[in-house]
Amino acid sequence: MASQDSNGLKIPPGSAKAAAVAWTLPFTLVVPMVVGGGVGYFADRWLHTRPLFLLVLGLLGLGIGIRDALKSASTLDNK
Repeated sequence: MASQDSNGLKIPPGSAKAAAVAWTLPFTLVVPMVVGGGVGYFADRWLHTRPLFLLVLGLLGLGIGIRDALKSASTLDNK
């Protein structure tokens, strides 16, 4: 059953869920990278090393973010 918006146009039934997933995808990509980079930054400061942990954990966070974004997009695509 499709509802109508204020202009009288019909809204498809799954569009609210698709919009919610579309709004969360950027956060799904950015947050793990920032958290990993932040942990790496503080680990580098604590161990007095070059930004090795910052780069490694930041890239690991980026990989995790991409994996989660692809997983949530594929579940939306399957439905």
